[in-house]
Amino acid sequence: MTQGNESRSSGNGFGISGSGGIPALVSGEVGPTLLRLTLPMIIGIVSMVAFNLIDTIYISMLGTRELAALSFTFPVVMVMSSMALGLGMGASAVISRAIGSGNMEQARRLTTDSLFLAVMLVGCCVIVGLLTIKPLFSAMGASEDIIELISQYMTVWYPAMLFVVIPMTGNNVIRACGDTRTPAAIMMTAVVLNAILDPLLIFGIGPFPSMGIRGAAVATMLSRSVTLVLSVYILHWQRKMVTLKIPGWTELRNSWSPILNIAIPAAATRLILPLGAGILTRIAAQYGNGAVAAMGVATRIEFVALAVVMALSSVLGPFTGQNYGAGRIDRVREAFRISCRFSLQWGFGTAIVLYLLSGYLPALFSKDPDTLSALKSYLLIVPIGFGAQGIFALGASALNVLGRPLTAAALSIVQMLLITVPLAWIFSQSFGMTGIFGAILIAFIIGGGLSGMLVRSTMAGLNPERV
Repeated sequence: MTQGNESRSSGNGFGISGSGGIPALVSGEVGPTLLRLTLPMIIGIVSMVAFNLIDTIYISMLGTRELAALSFTFPVVMVMSSMALGLGMGASAVISRAIGSGNMEQARRLTTDSLFLAVMLVGCCVIVGLLTIKPLFSAMGASEDIIELISQYMTVWYPAMLFVVIPMTGNNVIRACGDTRTPAAIMMTAVVLNAILDPLLIFGIGPFPSMGIRGAAVATMLSRSVTLVLSVYILHWQRKMVTLKIPGWTELRNSWSPILNIAIPAAATRLILPLGAGILTRIAAQYGNGAVAAMGVATRIEFVALAVVMALSSVLGPFTGQNYGAGRIDRVREAFRISCRFSLQWGFGTAIVLYLLSGYLPALFSKDPDTLSALKSYLLIVPIGFGAQGIFALGASALNVLGRPLTAAALSIVQMLLITVPLAWIFSQSFGMTGIFGAILIAFIIGGGLSGMLVRSTMAGLNPERV
């Protein structure tokens, strides 16, 4: 850190230099700092998967109709989650830059206004959601009896979004401070509470009423409400990142504008991925249910295999933001270089492991010959590009924080809709499922290369004095 930034940071009382609970991301060795941030983030990612998996397992015990009702809600959940994640990314990017520059008054203002923005957006979504349950899910093809179950779930789930989006935004702010352990602990708390409450409220164990599918939504609301309290408590009373000063419209606009400039493209990018996945599944469907099942399993294998690199991409944002704000472009470049090298090494190792397991792993998921054959092809082809796909994710994270959110969004559009989908359709005509997997591999490699080049060119034009 430059001498000027050191002097600004040391006396602000918010712990940028390591005191007061906000770890210093603008000093210390880059590699060990990234490692320290990434390990808790892995726990956080696993927690998010576990939360949804627990709901699915217990609801499946109610019967096929209830599970179908839950499946119909997934697109809505995806849209709301994308909005929350985009808002969190936008808040994290601008707040980490403010922290890095030593401007804690601005960081407080941005934190408070981002939470207020989250409340307003959720409020609008809740009203629209509750008013459109029947027409929306009817349009999606749900029958009357399934819509009744969906209504039981969503009339609780929509209001519960307040308890989901606020902690998600708050956790991103805490990460912007350089702390990934606390958000991981908060998310694990939600998972544990949800795992306890789900069976009690769904099946009516002991003194609790049997609420069926509605019980899962109530369990979500209760467990997430605890995370809301924890997140706000930490931000306000421990981090001192929330101000009670009422802002004017100009202040709100000045805060919301940079947040939304990143949040909107980031949220749109999150929606592109399931859209593309749906199209790929439709292409695979022409080869039978076994091929579709293989695509579903392959998606889960890919998520697990790339979880570590995805965690690294999540922490690269706050690290880049603080150092960019502090004028430490050298540390920004070094962090991206180290992260890309790790992604390639991790991808290479994962590809070898999955290659060696290609004759055994598919049998754990299915006994259907078509599924087994498609899964083996996937394990032999797609993992070759995992390292490049990791670089793609790292680049998107860095570009968002460096003020290039539209570039990051364009990368996702190009990779999924302009490369993966067209090539998958073309190659599948001659090579079947192998052609689809080959298209995914090519898209991974091209996307990773483009992402790396764009980040390097962006960094080359950075002005260390610009925050």
